[in-house]
Parts: sequence; structure tokens; C-alpha cells
Amino acid sequence: MSDQAVKLIGIVVYLAVLLWIGVLASRRMKDVRDYFAGGKSMGYWAVAFSARATGESAWLLLGLTGMGATVGLQALWVVLGELLGVGISWVWMSRRFKRLTDRYDSLTVPDYLESRFRDHGHVLRLVSALAMVVFVTLYVSAQIDATGKAFESFLDWNYYVGIAIGFVVVLVYIVSGGFVAVVWSDVFQGALMVAGLVLLPVVGIAAAGGLTAVLDGVRAQDPSLLHFSLGEGTEILATIALLLIGLGYLGSPQLFVRFIALRSENELGRGTMVAMVWTLLADVGAVLTGLVGRHLLVGPGSGPALLGTGGEDVMPLLVDHLLPVVFVGVFVSIVLAAIMSTVDSLLVLAASAVVRDVYQKVMAPETPDDALVGRSRVATFVLAFAALAVALGVAAVTPDRTVFWFVIFGWSGISATFCPTIILSLYWSGMTARGALAAMVTGFTCVPLFKFAAPELPGVGDAFAKLSELPPAFAASLVAGVVVSLLDGKGRAALRDTAEELREAGRP
Repeated sequence: MSDQAVKLIGIVVYLAVLLWIGVLASRRMKDVRDYFAGGKSMGYWAVAFSARATGESAWLLLGLTGMGATVGLQALWVVLGELLGVGISWVWMSRRFKRLTDRYDSLTVPDYLESRFRDHGHVLRLVSALAMVVFVTLYVSAQIDATGKAFESFLDWNYYVGIAIGFVVVLVYIVSGGFVAVVWSDVFQGALMVAGLVLLPVVGIAAAGGLTAVLDGVRAQDPSLLHFSLGEGTEILATIALLLIGLGYLGSPQLFVRFIALRSENELGRGTMVAMVWTLLADVGAVLTGLVGRHLLVGPGSGPALLGTGGEDVMPLLVDHLLPVVFVGVFVSIVLAAIMSTVDSLLVLAASAVVRDVYQKVMAPETPDDALVGRSRVATFVLAFAALAVALGVAAVTPDRTVFWFVIFGWSGISATFCPTIILSLYWSGMTARGALAAMVTGFTCVPLFKFAAPELPGVGDAFAKLSELPPAFAASLVAGVVVSLLDGKGRAALRDTAEELREAGRP
């Protein structure tokens, strides 16, 4: 049997498991509550694994491992940022959010926002839906792009063939199984991801003769790779940007819809432990993989260019260097798991925005839930092809792109649009519908401004480039929400009853 055939065995088994999950989950599809929120009956283990697998995506397996190889221990600022973001969202935000969404019987984040702010004109719902469709499509396109890169790096396949295979499989099981298929597959895929990211650096450290040998080898190449300092000058802003990636965990709809799907708030304590341990193991494992790869694959006098753009080939090269050929297929599956666990969640989220939040709640409110499953599948299908078109377009015009950049832009758009509004809605009864609208519109528009326009400004452009788009867009959204709400006396008067709701949601 050829090496290529052996590699394919693991991939075929993995893809077959996903399709089988889709078939099983499709049997539970009775109405739109099942398709978009799993009937609100999910347990803590499934929700924690699903939230973490969804929150990481291809950037963890390709982007963060590449950062470990190119910037060394500085990449641990990302790990710290993620631990803070995950911890705050589960410990301080999830219980309030779960109680309020149960009180309002919300199925989606726009459902929650409309009920929380008594927005009877559906403005918040429509703005939320638009933002989700735009940035989710960009985010999904980044994952589709990473699928092609994974097949190209691991198997030396044509980039577009890799995209086609991954795209078709994920589309089949999502369209058939909806949110239930997403969560069940995320448990399977999340387990693969964390196992691979723990196993590979352990094998690599053993092959190198121990962790000390790895660190000594990396230091000989570039001592700065072992510095964990904030840096100097504008480099401090770059480090802060890595730390603040965790802001996206504080209200992003694709993550918080998992709290809606949880069967009981009593599951949150155990879910928190699972989510934190998963994050620590997977993220530290990714950084160590990059460092080990830098030591074993890049000789003295050579640069990280050997590891691809942004170091993103370090994992496939390390797998090929260390493991028997049969494991190459397994690790392709692990990378695909990181990608598909995010693609499936985002597509279901975007479909919910179109079908639940626009069609059912605004255009045809008389439509019963059980009549929407078919439309939800069609919406998922159409949005998937829109994301595919974007991925192919970006691949054509930006051949030197990195997975990290592509993913972070979509992540930042979703985060800056929703997270400040969600935070304020949970903790400040003075937040009004106008304030929420101002915050969301500000976040939505500021992400492209801070990404493309601010870095070109004379004098301060370099600082904005180092800081990246998420922190300033997040801050602008937060300020807009507070200022407009403070100026909206009529809106605050209309929401006096929400103070009691928030007190009840915050009780021990």
C-alpha cells in the first residue's frame, strides 16, 4: 500500500464519522428549536467541548503553532488572553445570560437582544442578523481557505481539491443535522484537537532529548524567541493585541448560543472546568509544537521561512518528520476537525439569523417552528456557497495571506459588534435599545476602519497596525453604547423594569 493510500485511511474514517453523526442528528430534527438550539437540552460536557472547538478553529492548529515557531514564547500572551476570555465568559457572564435567555425563551442572540431592550420595531434583530451574515461569511471563508491549505501542506494535494472535499462533507452533515450535529461533531472533533496538540509536542520533546535541549536549540537560533516580555515601543501594542484576542469570548453569538442550548444553569460549574482545562492543554500544546518544530526543522543559520508563511507549515512538517506515515492522515483529520468545528457552528448561526431572526420574526411571524427546518437547510446551503466564493476570491488576490490574519478579521468583526453590547446588557440596566444599536453599528463599522484605514494615518498608523483592529473597535463600541444610553433618558425610563430582571439574573 502506498504512503498516500495509508494517509487517506485516517481522513476517510474521520469524514465517515462526521457523515454518520449528521445522519443520527437528522433524526432529532422536529422544528427550528432543534435546528438552532438543540432543543435546549445539551449537557455540560457537550456544550464545553463545542464552545471550545468552535472558538478555536484553524488558527489554533496552523496559526498558533506557526506563531510558536516564529515569535516563540511571545505566543503565550495569546494563551493567557484566551484563558482570561474563556474564564470570564464562563464564570461571570454565562449564568446571567442563561437565566435571562431562559426567562425570555430566546433561541438566538438577536432573540435575547430584542427581548432585553424591548425593541418592538425589530431594529436590533435586523442589525444583528446583517452583522452575523457579513462577518460569519468572512469567518467561514477563512476556514474554507484553511481547509485547502491543510490538504496542500499535509498531502501535497491541489489547494482547490482540498477545499472541495472539506466543503462538501461539512455541508452535508450540517444541512442534515443542524445544531445537534454541530455539537455532537464538536465533541468528537474537540477531543481529536486536544489529543493531537498534547501528543505531538510530547513526541517531539522526547525525540529532541528533552525540553532543555529544545530550549537550548531555539536559543541558539534566536534568543529573542524565549523572551516573554511586553517588548518596547510599539511592540508593546503588538503584545497587548495578542493578549486582547480573548475579548472575543465575551459575548460572540457563536459561543453564547451554547449557553442558550444548555439544559440547565446547574451544568455551568462543571462546564467551566472542562472548558478551562481544554483551553490550557490545547493552547500551550500549540505553542510548544511551534517551538519544537523550530528546533527540529530549522538548522543554525536558517530562518523560519522554511516553515512557510507565518510558520503555518510547522505542524505538517513536524508530523512528517516525527511520526509514521499512518499518523499523517490522523493529523490531517485533526486540522480538519479544528476547521469544521468552527465552520459548522458559524453556518448554523448565520442561517438562524436569516431564517429565525429575519424571516420568521419580521417577515412571516405566523410561521410555526416546525415549518422552518426546510428553509433553515436551504439558508445554510446558500450561505456556505457565499463563503466558498469569498474564500476563492481572497485566495486569488492575496497569495501571501496567513490563516491568522484571515481568521482574526472575521473574529474581530463579530466580537466588536456583539461583545460590548452583551456585556452592558448583562450588567447595566441603564443600557437602552438606542445605546445597543449605536454600540453594534460602531463596532461593525470600526473593524474595517481600524484594519485598513487607521494604519495609513501619519504618525499613529504604525501604532494602530501593531494593536490590530479588535481592541480599538471594541473600545469604540463600548463607549458608543454608554454615551448614547446616557443621553437617551426616554429609553432608560422605558426600561426601568429591567433592573429587577438583572438583579435576579445576578443572584448567587
